[in-house]
Amino acid sequence: MKRLVLLFICIHFIAGVHAQTTTTPQPYFTVEGEVVRPLKWTKDDLLKLKPAEAKVKDREGKEHTYKGVRLADVLDSAGVTLGGNLRGENLTKYLLVQAADGYEVIFSLPEIDPEFTNQIIVLAYEVDGASLRKVEGPFRLVVPHDKKQARWVREIRSIKVLFSK
Repeated sequence: MKRLVLLFICIHFIAGVHAQTTTTPQPYFTVEGEVVRPLKWTKDDLLKLKPAEAKVKDREGKEHTYKGVRLADVLDSAGVTLGGNLRGENLTKYLLVQAADGYEVIFSLPEIDPEFTNQIIVLAYEVDGASLRKVEGPFRLVVPHDKKQARWVREIRSIKVLFSK
């Protein structure tokens, strides 16, 4: 009986140590396709970039502050054609942003490139000083100048850069 109790205690101790040392993988999204460096981004990776904010109103008119990074900076890190090189056939490239539930939207590169537009699209990881809620995050696009929030993709899983041809 003592051996059984001792065995039981050892199993629970080992299971407890294993549970404490096993870490849950961080959520991530990918940037792939017509890129120089395909990347897998976590919140920790985004925190290394210059922060960006967007103050916007929700459908009920309440103001919120989303914090994250400029989508253009994420694309630039992956080696996406932007700036002075965004001309000719490169103007036919677009982004396909995919959410966890299969929702998809597209953006043309000039809509994102700071040399083409003053609009800043924020890839957010926080709202009002807290992490995004599970139904929104962990990553969400915020497109402040869109009249409708249909391209404010929640739960981003991948961003693919593609040619329209």
